Amino acid sequence: MLHGKKIVLGVCGSIAAYKSALLVRLLIKSGAEVKVIMTDSALDFITPLTLSTLSKNPVLSKFSSFDTGEWNNHVDLGLWADLMIIAPASANTIAKMANGYCDNLLLATYLSAKCPVFLAPAMDLDMFKHKSTQNNLDQIRSFGNTVLTPDSGELASGLVGEGRMQEPEEILSVIEDHFNKGRLVGKTVMVTAGPTYEAIDPVRFIGNHSSGKMGYAIAEQAANEGAQVFLVSGPTNQEVKHSAIKVIPVTSAEEMYKACTQLYKDINISVLSAAVADYKPKKVSSQKIKKHGEEMAVELVKTYDIAAELGKLKSSKQINVGFALETENENSNAHKKLKSKSFDLIVLNSLNDKGAGFGHDTNKITIIDKDNNSKSFELKSKSEVAKDIINEIINAAQA
Repeated sequence: MLHGKKIVLGVCGSIAAYKSALLVRLLIKSGAEVKVIMTDSALDFITPLTLSTLSKNPVLSKFSSFDTGEWNNHVDLGLWADLMIIAPASANTIAKMANGYCDNLLLATYLSAKCPVFLAPAMDLDMFKHKSTQNNLDQIRSFGNTVLTPDSGELASGLVGEGRMQEPEEILSVIEDHFNKGRLVGKTVMVTAGPTYEAIDPVRFIGNHSSGKMGYAIAEQAANEGAQVFLVSGPTNQEVKHSAIKVIPVTSAEEMYKACTQLYKDINISVLSAAVADYKPKKVSSQKIKKHGEEMAVELVKTYDIAAELGKLKSSKQINVGFALETENENSNAHKKLKSKSFDLIVLNSLNDKGAGFGHDTNKITIIDKDNNSKSFELKSKSEVAKDIINEIINAAQA
């Protein structure tokens, strides 16, 4: 996908510099030509020999070679590149980029670059959250550069939180998406995600364990393909990273139904990945229900069937994609749902598959089309699964 693309990789002083080796390898494997520039502090974390061997190009860190007197022309480097990615980008380098400092070859190349510039910050939690760092990142974004949101997890200090450099596979995906012309440009996509909460009283509700991770990943991938995305989201802790995604927050199945039906006439593709409650309490108490006796009965009634209703409204030019999370008779149930809801595709996953279902960062799916053709995929990260789903949707739209 990156055949012939010229990429300058900047490496700063960070424990995450070890990930740069894998990033170089992935870029080369994808067909890119890579030149690496290291700051002086980066040399303490990873050797130039490693990166030069992997990139098949000399690694640069100085303006000139003391052995030969040869000048490393930062202007030529900036003009040569189709894309510049700084990964890891330290707090120090970020501060200098935000304020126009130019005291090393990497910064001089950045200031000379005519290509898009991406940053993958890597630092400790408190450093990343500090207002000065956030102001610097905002300033860098205002220049038209792209800042990749750090991952959360255990950091070198022992703290747990944001600050981990995105994994090389994630960064490669971002770079590939940048060079992808966008197969969904001009399309509107609606994605539903997360659970719905059906109130019993002001305190209690009926819900489920959906985290929304899958739906948010699908929304992100659709936006990466150039679509304008409307993400109708139940209660979740997930965050949106792409500016082309508009979030419509809802709580109950009724609220999700109203949002979806209002949007639907202007939507080209609908991906209904939310875990919508099938039933809700017939009556909702206005006050917290107090304990009385050993048992309590709650009468339930069906909620709105969003998928079925959209199936009735669907035109021949619209594509509807459903999800089937099953625990038994998986294929049979998925095929029935595919037909009854007028889906063009249905994504089946089973709670019997390890690493699939609610809460996981991975998923294992089978995609079935309306002609009953099925394609099964291996266990993958949900971001990779989202790519597979969007690819199949695009294929279906072109069929």
